[in-house]
Amino acid sequence: HRERQRFVDKNGRCNVQHGNLGGESSRYLSDLFTTLVDLKWRWNLLIFLLTYTVAWLVMASMWWGIAYLRGDLHRPHDDAYSPCVANVYNFPSAFLFFIETEATIGYGHRYITERCPEGIVLFLFQSLLGSIVDAFLIGCMFIKMSQPKKRAETLMFSRAAVISQRDGKLCLMFRVGNLRNSHMVSAQIRCKLIKSRQTPEGEFLPLDQCELDVGFGTGADQLFLVSPLTICHEINSKSPFFCLSQRSLRSEQFEIVVILEGIVETTGMTCQARTSYTEDEVLWGHRFLPVMSLEDGFFRVDYSQFHATFEVPTPPYSVKE
Repeated sequence: HRERQRFVDKNGRCNVQHGNLGGESSRYLSDLFTTLVDLKWRWNLLIFLLTYTVAWLVMASMWWGIAYLRGDLHRPHDDAYSPCVANVYNFPSAFLFFIETEATIGYGHRYITERCPEGIVLFLFQSLLGSIVDAFLIGCMFIKMSQPKKRAETLMFSRAAVISQRDGKLCLMFRVGNLRNSHMVSAQIRCKLIKSRQTPEGEFLPLDQCELDVGFGTGADQLFLVSPLTICHEINSKSPFFCLSQRSLRSEQFEIVVILEGIVETTGMTCQARTSYTEDEVLWGHRFLPVMSLEDGFFRVDYSQFHATFEVPTPPYSVKE
C-alpha cells in the first residue's frame, strides 16, 4: 500500500489551498456574505458575538453621550426637569435603555421624551442599523445551519472500486448508497480521472482531468437512489483505462474522483457528495456482495455487506490486449 497525497479525500474534502493571492484577496470582501458563510463555525460565532457586542457598546455610548451633553446625568432626580431619556442616570442605565429598545422589550421605566429631537433621530438610526445587522448576521447563521453538507454524510460510497467482467465486458465499478429514507431527487453521478501526463509537445500536466463515462449517453448516470447501486464504467477503446491490465495497475498512479449531486427532498437544496479512489483502492478481479434481500412485503438492505467484495475469474489482460 503506497501512501501518497490525494487530490480529494475519502470524505470529499479537496486538498487544495490557495496562496499568494496578493491584491486578489480583496475579492473576498466584495462578497462578504458568502465569505462569512464559508468560514468555520468557531469564526462565525466569534464574529457574531463581537459584532453584537461592539454595536451594543457603541450605541449605548451614543445614548450616554446625549444624556451627558444635555446635562441629564447631573439632574437625575429633578422632577421639574425634562431629560432626553427618562431615568437614564449613567452608562449602565443607558445600556439597559438601548437593550430594551433594540429587543423591543419596553419595560416602561425608561423612555424618550418629546423634547429631545436628537434622541428621536438616534432612535431611528438605531432601528435601521439594528434591522440591517440582524438581517445580515441572522441570515448568515441560518444559511450556514441549513447547508446540505451534513446530508452528504448519509450518502455512502464503497471503500474500494473493483474491475471485473459484466455482460462480457471489462468494467470498473463502485457502489453508492443512501442511508436515509428521504430520497435524493434528480440524483446524478459523474467521475473524473486525475492523472499526470505529458503532451506530444512536451508539456507536463500534473493533475490532468479526464471524464469517465458512467452512462452519460444511455442515461445510466441519472440515479434512482432508493437502494444501493453499483455504478459501472465500461472499459473500451474510448476509456482512459483501455491499456490497463492487472500487472500495469501495480505501477500506475491515478485518482478517480466521484461526484454525486442531487436535490434534498426535504429541503429542496442541492447537495453534493464526493469521494475518490486511488490505484491502491482498485481491486482487480473482484465483485461486490449482494446487499438486497426480499422479506415479507418489503426489501431489506444489509449495509454490513456494503463494502464487501469477493474474487471472481477475470482475465488479467487489458482490453487492448
